[in-house]
Amino acid sequence: MSPSTDIDHAPIRIVLGDANVLYSRVLRDYLLYTADAELISIRWSAAIVAEVIEHLIANLPTFDAAAGQRLITAMTTAFPDAEVNIDDAARERVASLALPDEDDRHVLAAAIAAEAEILCTDNIKDFPIDAMKAVSIQALTADDLLSLLVKEYGDEMRAVHQTVVSHLPGATDESTLATLRRAGAVRTAA
Repeated sequence: MSPSTDIDHAPIRIVLGDANVLYSRVLRDYLLYTADAELISIRWSAAIVAEVIEHLIANLPTFDAAAGQRLITAMTTAFPDAEVNIDDAARERVASLALPDEDDRHVLAAAIAAEAEILCTDNIKDFPIDAMKAVSIQALTADDLLSLLVKEYGDEMRAVHQTVVSHLPGATDESTLATLRRAGAVRTAA
């Protein structure tokens, strides 16, 4: 049996990652390696990943369409079941909900289509409590989710941290924790 299946924990939580947490290399890495350790099951939609790639191309001079395609290929190869298709039923469930930003409606519909328990987003204000209760999904920031997992699965999350460090060129424990803090995951880094 692999170490990840020896973990005595509650059923794996299905987590939909919003573009703003998948955009950050360090947050994306922590989420993906946490999914690889089978502490969560990660999901996204094509629209979410397209938004990530669009912003990476716009904001990073060395990131181009080819790099975007490599990232998408790597993510979908590692997690072939992660991409969800938003169906009409999911769209209908969010159609009447009051959301501050219409552009986020597809994100909530993707969470519904994924049967997610958690929507991991750093734009919590765009997903009001009443709307989230109506669809029985909890909105958590990346820091909220990762720090919760650290609390629940300390040893496993330390292993995730070591994996992240080992895959970031030139990274050390402290430089990775500093990057995690800059990404807004202060409690997780602590």
